[in-house]
Amino acid sequence: SGVLFEQVRRNSPFSFERLGARQFKNISEAIPVYRLRGEQETWVFQTAPTETAPHRAKRPNSIAVIPLTAPPQVEDVQFLADGVTEDLILELGRFRRLFVSSRTASAVLQNQNRDPVAIGDALGVRYVLSGNLRRIGQRVRINLSLSETGEGRIVWNDRIERPFETLLETLDEIVAHVAATVMGRLEEADIVAARRQRPESMSAYECHLRGLEFHRLGGVTDENLVEAVKWFDRAIETDPNFGRPYAMRVCAVSGLPGFDSAEGERVTHRALELDPNDPEANRIMGSVQMAKGDYEAARRYHEKAMELSPNDAYIKGRSAAFYTFFGLPERALELLDEAEALDPYLPVWCVEERGVAFYVQERYREAVDHLAALPFQTRRSRLYQIASRMALGDTEQAAKLARAALVVQPELTVEYVREQEWYRDAAVLDTLVKRLVDAGIPERC
Repeated sequence: SGVLFEQVRRNSPFSFERLGARQFKNISEAIPVYRLRGEQETWVFQTAPTETAPHRAKRPNSIAVIPLTAPPQVEDVQFLADGVTEDLILELGRFRRLFVSSRTASAVLQNQNRDPVAIGDALGVRYVLSGNLRRIGQRVRINLSLSETGEGRIVWNDRIERPFETLLETLDEIVAHVAATVMGRLEEADIVAARRQRPESMSAYECHLRGLEFHRLGGVTDENLVEAVKWFDRAIETDPNFGRPYAMRVCAVSGLPGFDSAEGERVTHRALELDPNDPEANRIMGSVQMAKGDYEAARRYHEKAMELSPNDAYIKGRSAAFYTFFGLPERALELLDEAEALDPYLPVWCVEERGVAFYVQERYREAVDHLAALPFQTRRSRLYQIASRMALGDTEQAAKLARAALVVQPELTVEYVREQEWYRDAAVLDTLVKRLVDAGIPERC
């Protein structure tokens, strides 16, 4: 049924191809049919704990923002709660004196335990911000509580109720209150300087949040990315001066066939014209420049992204890939160490980068051990295991892994590697491709 597939769409790490409606014997109505296509490369629920039992000393001036809850049956409000949570984390993360745990880590632990003491012990933070969001007619009510994690005492709480259309202004108030409570005092000028450009229209913001939701669901079907692009387009149409949807549109389109990198660069430039201090737009532009072969420009954009959001574990983890491709795998490993210190539950596609850096450093045994231990195998993690096995002379195991990879992705060829692995040193890419071909990965379909 459609309801069943929607549950699969939201919770499965596999991708499907829509075959259309088919007629079956003894069933009067046509039934939608889907074919299993393979595993996803990136997916919102693919996390990889970077520590077996995260537990650390609590940092001074540190906070975890637990995703705001909303009535489960009201989809619009849940989108809004997720967006407010993300904005809070991003805004607070701009203050260099404040350590902010990542959204992934907070969300994972929220699903396990909402006790502030347990969350503080796991993430090494002194404060936990939690709350809920409700929409009542044309008004929105946000209830917030700030708890210290020593004994779980509430040190600050507030109820904020505003007209729906003015909620964006409310976000700045929330950040100011929480930052002042945690830090003791913050200069008003610092808060103003750290603010991002906000959309002029609340409806544009809603469209952007819906686009993010579909984008995070990844490739269960291409329809998720297509739907994400539609919502980002609506956000841009509603408010052409809202910069963030432009960059996220490029990120979504890049996962679809026929991606035009020149058009992607143009659109990302527009995002940066509107908001030059958006860290994610800078990171995306860095990837666009790397795909073009302009590694110096790519480096500048990645470094700016990390400067703009120094506590963003995801940006550090994704930027690590640039340094591996650039020829500085040791810097990639440093960034991954920093990212894992910030977030003990990084996505798999960030954690696998450590194995890739080991491969480039010719630490093949460590690469195999790290990649094989991942809780979820991606196409990329399999390919680097195969290449590392070949480098170690273990051709039999490499061939076995190649056959397994082709079972999961029958269309897999080394062309994928040439398109996605953007090494500045062509010799590294050539050696990688040769090892994969020797192990049994086809050169082309």
